[in-house]
Amino acid sequence: METPITIGNQEWCAFEALNIPAIKARIDSGAKTSSIQALNVKRIFVNGVAWVEFEVNPVQDNRSLTVKCKAKVIDSRMIKSSSGISERRYVIKTNVRLGTHEFPIELTLSNRDQMDYRMLLGRQAMESFIINPSKSFCLGDYSPTEVRSFYKHLIKKKSGLKLALLATNKDLYSNQRIMEAAQARGHEIQFLNIQYCYMHMDAAKPGVRYRGGSNLEDIDAVIPRIRPSMTFYGCALLRQFSGIGTYCLNTAESIAQSRDKLHSSQIFTAKGINTPVTGFAKSPLDTKDIISMVGGAPLIIKLLESTQGKGVVSAETNKAAESVINAFRSLNANILVQEFIKEAQGKDIRCFVVNGKVVASIQRQAAVGEFRSNLHQGGVASKVKVTVEEKRLAVRAAKVFDLAVAGVDIIRSNKGPLVLEVNSSPGLEGIENATGKDLANQMIIAIEKKLGYKA
Repeated sequence: METPITIGNQEWCAFEALNIPAIKARIDSGAKTSSIQALNVKRIFVNGVAWVEFEVNPVQDNRSLTVKCKAKVIDSRMIKSSSGISERRYVIKTNVRLGTHEFPIELTLSNRDQMDYRMLLGRQAMESFIINPSKSFCLGDYSPTEVRSFYKHLIKKKSGLKLALLATNKDLYSNQRIMEAAQARGHEIQFLNIQYCYMHMDAAKPGVRYRGGSNLEDIDAVIPRIRPSMTFYGCALLRQFSGIGTYCLNTAESIAQSRDKLHSSQIFTAKGINTPVTGFAKSPLDTKDIISMVGGAPLIIKLLESTQGKGVVSAETNKAAESVINAFRSLNANILVQEFIKEAQGKDIRCFVVNGKVVASIQRQAAVGEFRSNLHQGGVASKVKVTVEEKRLAVRAAKVFDLAVAGVDIIRSNKGPLVLEVNSSPGLEGIENATGKDLANQMIIAIEKKLGYKA
C-alpha cells in the first residue's frame, strides 16, 4: 500500500495542456470542485463539439502576463461562491501536476481576480493526498524570479520606448499595474517621484532633472498620477516636460481644470453637459437662496478641494444646511452646494475612458448608512452595463478637458444621466477587480498610438 502524499495549504500546480507551467493554488477541502481564474471566456464549436477559449493571468497581482487557453467543455454547472453568490460556470477536464504527481482534474472557469489565489483545489482533486493546513508548498516552492522566468516568453522584446510614471508612491496598486503593463509590452519605464524632480528653465536648453542631476530629456512619454496635494507642482513639471517635447498622457491644463470643481462645473454648463444643479456664493446673505436654488434639503455640500469623498457632507434639513454652509464659510473654505439625487439610492457609475472610448464601467454602491459611494468610503464595486447615452456622456465629459485617460462619475436620475465629476488620475484596483479588464495595458496602448509606435 502506497504511503499517502502530504500537501500543504497552498501548492504550485502545472497544466501542460493549457501552457501553464506554474500557478499558485489554495488547497480548500471545504470546496467540492476546483476552479481556475478565467477571463474573456468564449464558447466555440469544433466539429460540432463545444470548446471554450479563455485567458488566465497565472501570476497573482499581475494582469499583464496573460496565457491564452483552449479546452473542451464537459459540463456547465451552477456553483455557489464563498460569498454566497451562485453563477453558471463552464467545466473542463485536464491533467494537473503537483510536484511529480500528475492526474486528471475537473476545473470550473471563474473570475477569481478578487480572490487571494488564481487557483483553488477542491476536495474532489485531493482524494489521494493528506492535507497539513499548518504547512505550505510541501511539494516544492518557486521564487518570484523563477515564476517570472516561466512566463518570460509573454514579455515582448525591448521596444526602445522610454516611459516615466510621475507619482509619489511607487507601491500603490495603480502605479504597480502601470509599470507591469509597460514592461510586459517591452517598454522601459522609470518611476519618478514628483518631489525629487526639479526644473531647469533656460531658453537655450530647458530641462527636467531628477535627484541630484539625472537629465530626463530622453523620456518619450510621461504618465502622470498626481495626488491632489501635489497638483500645483505636478502640473508645473508636466508643463516643463511638454516644453521639451515629451508627450504627457494627460496635460497640466487638463488636470488643473478637472480638479477645480467650480471651474469644471462652469465648463460643463457652458458645454451643455448635464450635472446635478449646483450653486456657489461667497456671502452668507445668499445662503438661503443658494439652498432654494438647488431644490432645498436634502442636499450635498462639497469642499472645492475634496477628493475620494472626503470633504463632502449631506444636510437633511434646510436648517442643518445653513449651519454647515456658514460653518465652512467661517473657516474661509470654498464650497459648492449641490442637489441631492434621491432616486440614485447611493449608487453611481464610474466610466473609465481611454482615448475617447469607454473601456470599462462599474457601479459603486454606498455602504449602509452612507451616501458617498466612493470605494475609499466603504463603497462596493460591481460590473455594470452602461447605456449608449451614458457612454456618450462620459466621452464628452472627458473630451471637454482633453483628457486621454479619465474616470468619469455619472449618477442616474429621473432627468437622465448626470455627470458628478471627472477624475484625471482614476484608480485601477476597484475597476480592474470588478471587471477583470487590464486597464493599465489600455493606457500603455494609448501612448503607443499617440507616439506612432507599432508593436
